[in-house]
Amino acid sequence: MRPGTGEPLIELESVSRVYGDEVPVYALRDVSLQIHAGEFVSIVGPSGSGKSTMLGLLGCLDLPTSGTVRVAGRDVAEMEDAARSRLRGDSIGFVFQQFHLIPHLTALGNVETALLYRGLTARQRHERAYRALAELGLAARATHRPVQMSGGEQQRVALARAIVTEPLMVLADEPTGALDSVNAAHVLDTLQGLTSPERALVIVTHEPVVAATADRRVSMRDGRIVGDDVVAVVS
Repeated sequence: MRPGTGEPLIELESVSRVYGDEVPVYALRDVSLQIHAGEFVSIVGPSGSGKSTMLGLLGCLDLPTSGTVRVAGRDVAEMEDAARSRLRGDSIGFVFQQFHLIPHLTALGNVETALLYRGLTARQRHERAYRALAELGLAARATHRPVQMSGGEQQRVALARAIVTEPLMVLADEPTGALDSVNAAHVLDTLQGLTSPERALVIVTHEPVVAATADRRVSMRDGRIVGDDVVAVVS
């Protein structure tokens, strides 16, 4: 199935997010968006355009003031907190500008943290974490702690942690923002390799070079989507 067809993995329908009571501020205003399996989407816009708010809603970290957010057809607002947390843990992998690695753990140990409390044995966690590191070219770094790795390698460890749960969607918030140009290029290559027919990849960025690596670019301004363009033809 080609990207953009079938039931969306995640859908925002007429979503608004308002902060404040006496003086309401619209972070998002009447936004509708569908993201399907196999898509690599960048969300771009200036500071204050609503990118971070959009990411929080896509990642089920926040709920809309109005409108509907659905993940795999399920309305997240109708779910109990515990069920929403399970959905988030099972279906969404997160990557941030700051790597959020645990300093005293090895690369393998950091990736394994995403598999805790999932009913897996220690051996199963170890094997799955090692496979995720190997997929990202980090098998040789499995026993190294973050301080022993470059920034690009640390970000790839964070990517391995995001995909080890086999999520439906990976959300990356400015994933190259803390990297130099060489490491950023390596991470971008890695991100492109994470796309699959079963998984969507969404990057929030203000960098045109990063946005250009995606197949689809969603442009935001003043809390609204002002553009939704195909960047490259998906073969």
